[in-house]
Amino acid sequence: MQERLQKIIGRAGIASRRHAEQLILSGQVRVNGQVVRELGTKADAATDRIEAAGRVVREPARKVYLILHKPPEVVSAMADPEGRKTLHNCLRGFHERVYPVGNLEYAASGLVFLTNDGDLAAEMLKHWDNVPQFYQVKIKGRLTLEELDRLGKEAGVRLRTIRQPDATRGKGANFWYEATLKGSRRDALREVLFAAQHPVEKLRRIAVGPLTLEGLPQGRYRLLAEKEVAALRAIVKPGKKETGKKEKKITPRRRVNRGFAEKSPQ
Repeated sequence: MQERLQKIIGRAGIASRRHAEQLILSGQVRVNGQVVRELGTKADAATDRIEAAGRVVREPARKVYLILHKPPEVVSAMADPEGRKTLHNCLRGFHERVYPVGNLEYAASGLVFLTNDGDLAAEMLKHWDNVPQFYQVKIKGRLTLEELDRLGKEAGVRLRTIRQPDATRGKGANFWYEATLKGSRRDALREVLFAAQHPVEKLRRIAVGPLTLEGLPQGRYRLLAEKEVAALRAIVKPGKKETGKKEKKITPRRRVNRGFAEKSPQ
């Protein structure tokens, strides 16, 4: 069956569809030995020999889904031209090809979702603004109640105070807050806090949709259960009545903060 090349490459787990488009435009994709540079090009994965970035494209033996607790100073990619540590370094012992969906900045830590399911990855990226994300944010200083409300509204996020990890540091300590946001609101939150003279010092993503870091140590990964993947699919596609209910259940205030925020590094 003829399909767009980026879809075939994404389904094979070599790259996301978005990255596959970049590979095509840069001349790194071949079909039956011929370089292809047009995004609309189609091929048949069953009969054509397709190569992307020097790899032969093959259908994955099985679809896998996992989350990784990314340490800070790790690139959210499987390779880095600058030679920095990547997610690949954290997946020791895992031999199937997967790639991350969504980005988490180099200095930040937290949850990264990886898969070789190109269809689900494409749906997630297409509807990324519908996927709630939960962060723990350590800032310089401490927000007043008025600032908490005002800055949250300015950034378009919901801000809440969480218990200070080290209560012995006193009133002058830098505090942690929990932010619930969608889409690109993370950058807006950084800018608003910086303008208010409360720059972000540390950032940790503790949940993406129904997926949380609960019980997963930094630098480790785990495969997802079928019910977790089903819950993720339900929240990615808009227009479903149960989406609101799902979001209520996954709010990590009870599930994640209890016992997790208390162990936050300083």
